[in-house]
Amino acid sequence: MITPKLPPRFRRQLNLATRHQLTASGVPDGTVTSRTRPGGPWQRLLPRVYLLQTGPPDHRQRALAAVLYAAEPAADPLSGATAALTGGAALALLGIRDAPWTPADVLVRAPRKPAATAEVRPVPTTRWPQTITVAGIPSTRPVRAAADFASRATDPDRVRAILAHVVQSGWCHPQDLYVELRTARLLRRPAIRAAAAELVAGIRSPAEARARDALTATDLPTPLWNARLYTPDGAFLASPDAYWPDEGVALEIDSAEYHYTRDAWQATLRRRLRLEAHGILVVSATPSMIRDTPDEVTRALRALLTLTSTRAIPPRAVARGHQQLELPLRC
Repeated sequence: MITPKLPPRFRRQLNLATRHQLTASGVPDGTVTSRTRPGGPWQRLLPRVYLLQTGPPDHRQRALAAVLYAAEPAADPLSGATAALTGGAALALLGIRDAPWTPADVLVRAPRKPAATAEVRPVPTTRWPQTITVAGIPSTRPVRAAADFASRATDPDRVRAILAHVVQSGWCHPQDLYVELRTARLLRRPAIRAAAAELVAGIRSPAEARARDALTATDLPTPLWNARLYTPDGAFLASPDAYWPDEGVALEIDSAEYHYTRDAWQATLRRRLRLEAHGILVVSATPSMIRDTPDEVTRALRALLTLTSTRAIPPRAVARGHQQLELPLRC
């Protein structure tokens, strides 16, 4: 039997189609069954969802297959009106490091609740969000995806790291994320509330969070986190991880992953030279030092902070464009 010519919509769907779409396009059920047998030209990825090619699916195709599986059969799955990728898979699609691709969380409008599979976890909701298209896949906005990820994650450290990466990558403002977490009633969970507090305070990585914990346990003054420093004539200078503006002291946390290639290391040294040329004293540490020997780091900071009153060269930098947001008390 000759298979009817498939409509262009399936190309827009990354060579994916549901059984409902195929039969509506004139493809008999028997043809679908025969072409998805072992060795056939099509593949069954999920119940009633097929990949119309012989090669293996990539991450985008698997993510869109999850949306097709959860969407209402008669709806346009690309519209985001009845199903949208969220949680870890939506964050992974945006390039968030360590966000899990599977199982893919897919929002559906309550009271619909399609059966879960090993690859897809439908999430019914009465709070339907504004949806966007990311790489051709209907998804929730990053702030909602981050909150939905946090709602199902069980590892506090992973929640802390991924929420920080979402904010650090510029996908959402920490205050917007805080509001989303509060709206979803997730701030009642201590780990999520702690992660939100760190982000609102300016923390943008797990290493910075550990440094903040270590500093909070001392009597050292509270620094600005990730403040943007400018020279007196308005030129951007640097954005150290922590900065004490009154004392002109900065803490730089340099990880091997981002700083120890030849070019990155030279860029780190040039940034440090710029800071020191403007009278700013720098303490450097690695994430492992913050984790394993925090007392050594705080002692070094204390030594520099006590030198500020007798220094010959006062700091010549202005911290601006940075606001220390206060965490609202209401959950």
